[in-house]
Amino acid sequence: MFENLTVFENRYEELNLKLYDPAVAADREQYKALMKEHKEITPIVEKYRELKKAESDIEGAQMLLDDPESDKELRQMAVEELNEARDAAAKAAEELKILLLPRDPNDERNVIVEIRGGAGGEEAALFACNLYRMYTMYAEKRGWKTEIVSLNETELGGFKEVSFTIDGDGAYSRLKFESGVHRVQRVPETETQGRIHTSTATVAVLPEADEVEFELDPKDLQIDTFRSSGAGGQHINKTSSAIRVTHLPTGTVVECQDERSQYKNKDKALRVLRARLLDAKIEAQNQEIAANRKSQVGTGDRSERIRTYNYPQLRMTDHRIGLTLYRLEDVLNGDLDEIIDALTAADRAEKLKESMENG
Repeated sequence: MFENLTVFENRYEELNLKLYDPAVAADREQYKALMKEHKEITPIVEKYRELKKAESDIEGAQMLLDDPESDKELRQMAVEELNEARDAAAKAAEELKILLLPRDPNDERNVIVEIRGGAGGEEAALFACNLYRMYTMYAEKRGWKTEIVSLNETELGGFKEVSFTIDGDGAYSRLKFESGVHRVQRVPETETQGRIHTSTATVAVLPEADEVEFELDPKDLQIDTFRSSGAGGQHINKTSSAIRVTHLPTGTVVECQDERSQYKNKDKALRVLRARLLDAKIEAQNQEIAANRKSQVGTGDRSERIRTYNYPQLRMTDHRIGLTLYRLEDVLNGDLDEIIDALTAADRAEKLKESMENG
């Protein structure tokens, strides 16, 4: 299955030459597009070269073993080299299969994250605030930029709902498995009997759509302005700068009241609207794919319970892959890479299995 990879290798060398061409470097758009392609194919080419080297080492070691003039010591060394080279070739081949799996076209996009308190009233709203903090801390660790689009707070500092953007390379690829129902088990501060309560919050991770992908027809939009408000009289704005955008064909409604500028709120609201419309399209495609799949890591179903955060046991369990970690505080402080890497690996394994079954 690796016979055609010389095409990647040739293109890689061609890109290296082009990227050092001053004329290409002067054209920002062309240079950016070529750099993106170079970044995408570099891991494939490097792994392919590893495989070719291992195969060459196997051939060399085998020649020594087949040579009747090789002495005992030389043959012993050849056996060791052969075993090492075979292991290296097998490892490189497996990794190459994963690199060649079809990529999610949305992986490099920025995202819009929406978190809503679910079952559990005020405790659910406080948990939604915890999740917001967890994701913004994770974004900060990766050098990504976050910005609130809209926020509806409660009297005790919880979030009924919050919507925010995360801008950074590969944001969607890292966060796309976070969509679903998150469950918390803990003793609320207001609980006098010390009983553990279970509350939930829903998370939706939407890949951000480019303007050209969703050119919104002004005739399809109803735009209303109103005064922004906050919990307990906070963030009151005496001018009508908050924006509500309704997409009439789908009935999708987006509100934004975080900025004091009406224009900035409108711009943010339209970003969210495009993302939601793109997400609806992706969800329809995923449902079609899911119907043909025996199993998958993330269905994208917003009602699917994906994870439990148990405070008394300091435990986090991801139910989709059966992963349990006993370092809840680290996770809530944005240390999510181990979970995300495990989910990504499980998804790749599932896709690899499907590609093998489908020939």
